[in-house]
Amino acid sequence: MNNIRNFCIIAHIDHGKSTLADRLLETTQTVFGKDLQAQVLDNMDLERERGITIKSHAIQMEYIHKGEKYFLNLIDTPGHVDFSYEVSRSIAACEGALLLVDATQGIQAQTISNLYLAIDNNLEIIPVVNKIDMPNANPEEIEDQIVDIFGISREDIIRASGKTGEGIEAILEAVINRVPAPTGNPEAPLQCLVFDSVFNSFRGIIAYFKVVNGTICKGDKVKFFNTGKEYIADEIGILKMNMQERDTLSAGNVGYIISGIKTSSEVKVGDTLTHVKPSCEKAIEGFEEVKPMVFAGVYPIVNEDFEDLRSSIEKLQLNDASLTFVPESSAALGFGFRCGFLGLLHMEIIQERLDREFDMDVITTVPNVEYRVHTKKGEILDVYTPSELPDITYIDYIEEPFIKGTIITRSDYFGSVMTLCLSKRGELRKQEYITPTRVELQFDMPLGEIVFDFYDKLKSISKGYASFDYYMNGFREAKLAKLDILLNGEPVDALSTLLHADNAYNLGRKMCEKLKELIPRQQFDIAIQAAIGSKIIARETIKALRKDVTAKCYGGDISRKRKLLEKQKKGKKKMKQIGNVEVPQKAFLAVLKLD
Repeated sequence: MNNIRNFCIIAHIDHGKSTLADRLLETTQTVFGKDLQAQVLDNMDLERERGITIKSHAIQMEYIHKGEKYFLNLIDTPGHVDFSYEVSRSIAACEGALLLVDATQGIQAQTISNLYLAIDNNLEIIPVVNKIDMPNANPEEIEDQIVDIFGISREDIIRASGKTGEGIEAILEAVINRVPAPTGNPEAPLQCLVFDSVFNSFRGIIAYFKVVNGTICKGDKVKFFNTGKEYIADEIGILKMNMQERDTLSAGNVGYIISGIKTSSEVKVGDTLTHVKPSCEKAIEGFEEVKPMVFAGVYPIVNEDFEDLRSSIEKLQLNDASLTFVPESSAALGFGFRCGFLGLLHMEIIQERLDREFDMDVITTVPNVEYRVHTKKGEILDVYTPSELPDITYIDYIEEPFIKGTIITRSDYFGSVMTLCLSKRGELRKQEYITPTRVELQFDMPLGEIVFDFYDKLKSISKGYASFDYYMNGFREAKLAKLDILLNGEPVDALSTLLHADNAYNLGRKMCEKLKELIPRQQFDIAIQAAIGSKIIARETIKALRKDVTAKCYGGDISRKRKLLEKQKKGKKKMKQIGNVEVPQKAFLAVLKLD
């Protein structure tokens, strides 16, 4: 145990975590030859295309230091705020963390957020200034920022480059010398923390765990503490570039277990794995349940695919524990699921993974957040969709979720960032100059205002320099309205939204105009209306296609033509009574892109 080190790499997005991990694997000769490629741990096509890490990746390295062999378990984590749950799971399985700061960009919002997460879990922090080989690198100034903000002494900071390999040996030595060895008793009853899982169509569910106490052997009878389900450990082993089988794993080790589990609900990330006899007395504490931020309906395009979609989402949930889902139905779209996501990028990635990994074409409805409705009877209801909202006569008041947001940007863009936040009903709580050219802003803001396009707009107005991080900050009473879209007097529940009353008129008008462009013309007039309760606030009309019924009348009296037109008029009236309006899929997605 004294020669085991468990550590992770944490940083803001695009600060070079995956590239630094490549150099560590190359230096320790864990990966060599044709396996050595850029971002070697990012094994998903989607990660390589976008250049971001979506999943945490665990791998074991061996390193000789002063004649002794050390086993270093490394976990590379994502940097985007939408995948912070992955980071929290990785931190729970480690004793130390490499905190990366880009020598060209400096400290950003997610750097601070991830650092506090690591400190809360009592991790040993090793600060690393990365990308020092870049022409515009400014390591002295970045080191000053680290010393000022984090209170870390300058001697503890390591300068490195993931591209050239400079400073890699110093990082490995710091991990061995500064990160404590895992604590635990190999003789105690078995306690393993399950921090990830993955579905394999041949082997069933593979769970990744860290042995906190005790020893696990191949063939042992084991059980999950919270679900109580019992299994036999058919295969256990360590995580290298591929899984490597072992006969025993004792306290401090990180590994995997295959026991032929077929049902995804039986494996919970954060659960404790123990022996059937003797089992541990209590589960490992400190693992938080995920709290989704954004809710959206996910529906199969063909209703017959409902069960296939369910099994696809269950398998995806094994690999991404931050995804939550419950079944729901919609009059417009049939049967589907109400899914909870950590943010809009997370929602986009899940949609993309359903398509690529499971070949599922889905429609995603307008994202919503959770609202809290207080009725006049004194009841409190949690509402996730506008269709769940009770009648307005029963509602006393509605509360919406607020976030505390931190934005770090260059001072040149200070004015435009302030304007954006205030336009989203933000309240400035604090502003502070970290350096003469960088400013930190803290806002209280409704979560419903940031789920659509806030992050995109922030990146646009700051030319990509602003960084954003947020966490939940309770609920507040708000003047909210339910905006319904009616087609020929019939409400379309998939297009309904809950929003602030001041924004309802503008959005209603824009939605009507957009739908007028997207809905194909019929042989009768289609009325598109936006309504709040029984009050119509906007209307557009799609004019009917007119068939030229008088084309065959090449002469004669006008009464012949009038007779044909009157006959057409009666037919159109009847058609309108029984006519059904087809809404194309792109109409549901177009609502997201409304400015």
